[in-house]
Amino acid sequence: MPSDAPYPALTPVELSVGFVACVTDQGLIAVQGDDAASFLHSQLTNDVEHLGADDVRLAGYCTPKGRLQATFTMWRGTADDPNGVMLQLAREIQPALQKRLSMFVLRAKAKLADATDAPSSAVVLGLGGGMAEAVLQTWFDVLPQQAYTKVSHPLGTLLRLGDAFGAPRYLWLTSHDTANTVAPVLADRLNVGGNDAWRLAAIHAGVPQVTAATQEQFVPQMINLELLGGVNFKKGCYPGQEIVARSQYLGKLKRRTALARIADPGLSAGAEVFAVSDPSQPCGMVVNAAANGEGGVDALVEMKLEALEQGVVRARSADGVPLAFLPMPYVLDKLDV
Repeated sequence: MPSDAPYPALTPVELSVGFVACVTDQGLIAVQGDDAASFLHSQLTNDVEHLGADDVRLAGYCTPKGRLQATFTMWRGTADDPNGVMLQLAREIQPALQKRLSMFVLRAKAKLADATDAPSSAVVLGLGGGMAEAVLQTWFDVLPQQAYTKVSHPLGTLLRLGDAFGAPRYLWLTSHDTANTVAPVLADRLNVGGNDAWRLAAIHAGVPQVTAATQEQFVPQMINLELLGGVNFKKGCYPGQEIVARSQYLGKLKRRTALARIADPGLSAGAEVFAVSDPSQPCGMVVNAAANGEGGVDALVEMKLEALEQGVVRARSADGVPLAFLPMPYVLDKLDV
């Protein structure tokens, strides 16, 4: 680890005990320059201008119609600019998103660069579960104390993201040399997985990510982004802001994202789900899915609140595999009042 060999699918139980995952499906954009924060502030759903040095935040990038083109994890500090901003997103959509954002820089003093393979972040390790904190203390004297904060260290940047399985979840961006040095200890003390393990942990944290299969499908609230602090309703305008705000304050949203276990190993993002009570049309869509090590997938599924409350929902068709709903790690506020 890291390795090009495939990793075994870990179960939620194995993740909850403690895991490390080699994450290769995430891209990084470094935004640098005097206007980096103000430029992003005008484009994203969250406050970037007041993003602190130790802060980590989620954010979305919408079309003018309020539909998400991407979701980001963002934080301050690039390799060459401590005031710059790093954006992490699904690697498969990074080139097009980076190009699109660059089109709107115009006169702003901001430059976007691909930082995915930068020396300081060439390897991305995801860690979580009950044992992860103690293992990380082998190298880090101080760990991020709260979710969505970070620490900078000679061995790399350590982000603490939303908790999963009742334990902290970390993302460690580091160099190849450091990764090779720490790999034996990590592999000895933690269950080892790959992208599916990290995605499964994020799913159990209730944290969605827009990928190629789901671009322009969701208003941020449909995938609970504002419940995760990924939307700031007090900031200035950004693409789609009027529609996002209207959904929030006029109570028109009747859809949310829930956690489900589905005995269909081939199910992936973008697949439709159907309520048995209304088989003629889909009631929702899979946002993210990951192998659960038990022959199926665990998934975040966006759907009508009515279908979620009835609880009889199936994948692909009304005659498909049923969804077994699991508890979410946060309360789903309903906006259909």
